[in-house]
Amino acid sequence: MTTKANEKKSRFDPEPMPRRDFLGLAALGSMAAAMLFSLFGMLKLPKAAVSASPAKKFNVSLPENLAEGEAFIPPGRNVAVFRDGEGVYAISTVCTHLGCIVKTSSNGFDCPCHGSGFTKDGTVRKGPAPTALPWLKVSKSGAGFTIDEESKVKNGTKV
Repeated sequence: MTTKANEKKSRFDPEPMPRRDFLGLAALGSMAAAMLFSLFGMLKLPKAAVSASPAKKFNVSLPENLAEGEAFIPPGRNVAVFRDGEGVYAISTVCTHLGCIVKTSSNGFDCPCHGSGFTKDGTVRKGPAPTALPWLKVSKSGAGFTIDEESKVKNGTKV
């Protein structure tokens, strides 16, 4: 019967790893893994992560049955287009308070987020919105109209 103290070690037996060496190797492995994951993240950078937005200039043809003073909102756009006796005009439906999309109502527009109210011509009738809804540039094109969401015009400008 042999005891551990009497056992002879073979030269092929591995040396026990000191704890300090193990922790150093673990830190190096963690650093290598972090560098590898960050490399994968950097490889994704050249590809845009945003989807394309629609053009800011677009054509719209108003429905024939659109009543005078009634808002027409083109699908997928934040614009209300109106027709009256003087012409056609467009108003942005983005609230000037914090950028919510206002909804049409019987007396103009109402912001569902914070309660701002606007008349049909975009004037503020109830706060907290600081300014009126901006009027957008409208021009005649063929059978319809071209609306430029980036070009603001003076309130009351109609085509």
